[in-house]
Amino acid sequence: MKLTTTLLAGAAALCLASFANSAAADGHGPSCGLNTGEAATGEPIKVGGINGNAPPGDFSGGTDAAAAYFDCVNANGGINGRPIEYIVENDQWNPELAGQVAAKLVNDDGVVALVGNGSVVSMAVNANLYEEEDVMVMASGCAISECYESSNIVSTNQGPLPSGIGALTYAVEELGTKNAACIGFNIPNNGGWACDWMEDYMSSQGLTGTSILMDPTAVDLNSVYLQALSEGADTILLMLPAGPAIGLLKVAEEQGGRDLFKWVSPTPLYEPGVADVLGDYWNDNLYIHIELAPFDSDGADNQNWAAVVEAFGQDGDRRDTFSQSGYISAKFFVEALLELDTDSIDRATVSDAIRAINGAESDLLCAPYYVGDADRHMPNSTGRMVAYTGSAFEVVRDCFAIESSYFEPIRAQEAALGITQ
Repeated sequence: MKLTTTLLAGAAALCLASFANSAAADGHGPSCGLNTGEAATGEPIKVGGINGNAPPGDFSGGTDAAAAYFDCVNANGGINGRPIEYIVENDQWNPELAGQVAAKLVNDDGVVALVGNGSVVSMAVNANLYEEEDVMVMASGCAISECYESSNIVSTNQGPLPSGIGALTYAVEELGTKNAACIGFNIPNNGGWACDWMEDYMSSQGLTGTSILMDPTAVDLNSVYLQALSEGADTILLMLPAGPAIGLLKVAEEQGGRDLFKWVSPTPLYEPGVADVLGDYWNDNLYIHIELAPFDSDGADNQNWAAVVEAFGQDGDRRDTFSQSGYISAKFFVEALLELDTDSIDRATVSDAIRAINGAESDLLCAPYYVGDADRHMPNSTGRMVAYTGSAFEVVRDCFAIESSYFEPIRAQEAALGITQ
């Protein structure tokens, strides 16, 4: 799926560059931190970030956007005069390396926090380290259970479980779904975790849910498609990264299977480059749950995200949902640090400041962002649905809360903090 991924990234970058240029022309240049226009020159504040960028996927969008935002902040007064020194490591989807780079950042570099993290393996490997050293991680690209069920990790992106159930909720309520097949990877804390909760949701509605899980090292999309047919499902939930999800859609297209199922997906298929790969065949037959604002929305934070990554990002940076997520995580982090006494900034005060975030607002999110002091965190569990129209994505349901028994402890936390999804 390397070619597919490259096409998606390239088209997304072109789309966002056009949007950023339009925003700049309208007078919406980058706005960051103190907005002094003067470079910060004080003692650097060390902040870390870990991404997974290697086959089978690139999760670097969050750290790319966080780096761009921090550079913008540093060019505009920093944290009351102190610049952020952002140290990014790539775990390359290697658990051993993931442990090594986290230990380097936490123990050797002495970072006060990690921001913009996007990795599948790092969260599972390092959740205990973050708790033991009381370092908070404001992540942006999580896809496994440990990321949402740990005391010291909080992510702005939803991950497959909420986004998948959000897509399925729309399918049940608007498309008449009765029997859904959740197709994912056979990774217990990823596809297995998300698809299990999909089955629980369907059961709670008196409906049928089936999980079809693939070995990620030996993907056979034809067999998976035939299994979905044999299960009698009327809906397919593509609980997959964009590459294999597109591959399965291509298999269905080759076999004339578009009209045999209703097709829904969590966020990964929401990328501008999808249209270049899928063409017109799937117009008005593919529905995607998105975790953040549409890429072309006119909200202040969304426009500022585009302007920041255009002005301060690198040419090869990804412009995707993880990038939006990394930007807003970095922005909330900076806002928390700006409330601190500059001389007292250390890991302990930063961790306390992050936990104190409550009710932060952004047009990128449907509901207020919060952290709190809890054993799990999932501040983003409200999203939108878009329909694939070939040349664009059309919003067909605006912000709606996603409901599942999984969210019961999350809703209790929100009630205690006065948060309403």
